[in-house]
Amino acid sequence: MKYYDKLVFELSKEGRTGYSLPSNPYPAGPEVPSALRREVPLRLPEVSEPDVVRHYTNLSQMNFGVDTGFYPLGSCTMKYNPKINEEMAGLAGFAGLHPLMHAGLTKGALKVYQEMNKALASITGMYCFTFDPCAGAHGELTGLMIMRQYHMKRGDLRRTKVIVPDSAHGTNPASAAVCGLEVVEVKSLENGRIDVEALKPLLTEEVAGIMMTNPNTLGLFETEIKTIAELVHGIGGLLYYDGANMNPLMGVVRPGDMGFDIMHLNLHKTFSTPHGGGGPGSGPVGVCQRLEDCIPDLKVSGFHGNFGVILRAYAYILSLGKQHLRKVGQYSVLSANYIKECLKDLYKLPIDGVCKHEFVFDGLINDGAHDDVPGATTLDVAKRLLDYGFHAPTIYFPLLFHQALMIEPTETESKETIDAFIDAMRKIAGEAAQDPEILHAAPHNAPITRPDETAAARNPILKYQEN
Repeated sequence: MKYYDKLVFELSKEGRTGYSLPSNPYPAGPEVPSALRREVPLRLPEVSEPDVVRHYTNLSQMNFGVDTGFYPLGSCTMKYNPKINEEMAGLAGFAGLHPLMHAGLTKGALKVYQEMNKALASITGMYCFTFDPCAGAHGELTGLMIMRQYHMKRGDLRRTKVIVPDSAHGTNPASAAVCGLEVVEVKSLENGRIDVEALKPLLTEEVAGIMMTNPNTLGLFETEIKTIAELVHGIGGLLYYDGANMNPLMGVVRPGDMGFDIMHLNLHKTFSTPHGGGGPGSGPVGVCQRLEDCIPDLKVSGFHGNFGVILRAYAYILSLGKQHLRKVGQYSVLSANYIKECLKDLYKLPIDGVCKHEFVFDGLINDGAHDDVPGATTLDVAKRLLDYGFHAPTIYFPLLFHQALMIEPTETESKETIDAFIDAMRKIAGEAAQDPEILHAAPHNAPITRPDETAAARNPILKYQEN
C-alpha cells in the first residue's frame, strides 16, 4: 500500500489542523432533540490541508467514468457528457431557480419545458410528454400507471396482465409487478426476436398491453413490430416502448410510427446527461394523443422532475440539431458492428448478422480449459479489462446466454479508442487460451483485486473501524 492510499483516519495526528471554518453568520436554530443526538462525541480525523486534498483526489482517481476512459456498458449507453450542457445548466438564471418561486420569475424554465416537449415529440412520434419521472424505471412505472388509467377510464377492469418478452429490458417485469399487473412472458425465436406465433395465444381480453424494448436487449430490431402492434391493438391492448435503447433509432425511426402508445426516454442515456452514481436521472414519459388526458391524473414526483437534467438534454438536442441527431444513431450502429466483426473469431457470437447499437457475445471460443484447469469466464474477461484501462461491458445479462457479454460502444468514441479496446479484447482472448490463470487473478493493477463479492454484499463495511 502506498502512503497516500491510507485513509485520513490512519494519517490523523492529535492537534493537527487542516482548515478553520468561518463563524456562522446566521442565528442559531432550535436545539436538536436529545433523542436525535449522538451519545458519544463524533471523532473526526485531525490532518493537514494537503493530506485532505490528496485523500479526496486519490479517491476520485480510483473511480471509473466516461471522463476517464471507454465505458462499453451494454444497455446503458454510457456516452460522453458534453461540457456545454453543464455550462447551460450552470447559468445563474437556471441554477438559481426554486420551484416555489412566483410563476412570473420562472418563464424561462417553463419555456424550456415547452420546447423540450415539442422536441421529444418530434423525435419519438409521441403527442406529448410529462417530465415528472426521475429515472428510467420510474418512467416505466408511470407509463404503466397511464396504461392502467386508460383502461379504468373506459370501465375495462379486466385488464390486469402485461406481456413482457424474455428479451426485454431487465426492469420491465419489476415495474409491472409494482404497478399491480401480472407479468406474462413471451419467448424469443432463435434469431433473438419475439416469437409472434407464441404471442398470439397470450393475447386475451385480460391483457392491458405489452412492454417492448426495440432494439431489444440483444441489440436486434424487432422486424415484426408492425404485426405485433396490429395484434395487440386488435384485442384492445396498448404498446409500451422502453426507451433505454432509443440511441440507435434517434432521427431514423420513431416509436410512435411503429405503433407504440406510451414510451419513456432515459435522458441520462440517449441525451447525454450525467449517468450513474445513483442520479440525478430523468425518465420523461410520452403518450399518443388518445392518452393525453391520462397524464394529469398522475403525480409521481414533486414539482416537474429534475429540471437541471432536462435542461442539459435540451442543450444537447439544440447543439446537434435534426441533421446530426440522425448521425448519433448511425455512428453508434457502425461502432457496434465494427467491434462485433473484429472479435467474433475469438468470442462466441450466438446470433450473427447486423446489430444495432449493441450486441452480445457468449463468452470465449477458447477459454483455455483443459484437464483440471478451469477456463476463463466472462467475469474473468471483465476483470482483466480493467488492467488494460477499460471498463467492462455488461456481463451475464441478458439471461438468454450463460456467459453473456453485452457491448455498447456509443457514437462518442473515436476509432482509435475502439481499436484499442478491440486490441485489448484480442490480447485477453490470447491470454485465456494460453494461461487462463492470468485472468482468474485479474485485475492486477487496480486499487483492490478480487474481493469476496458475496461477503461484501451481505456484510458491507460502511465506516472506518480502528483495529
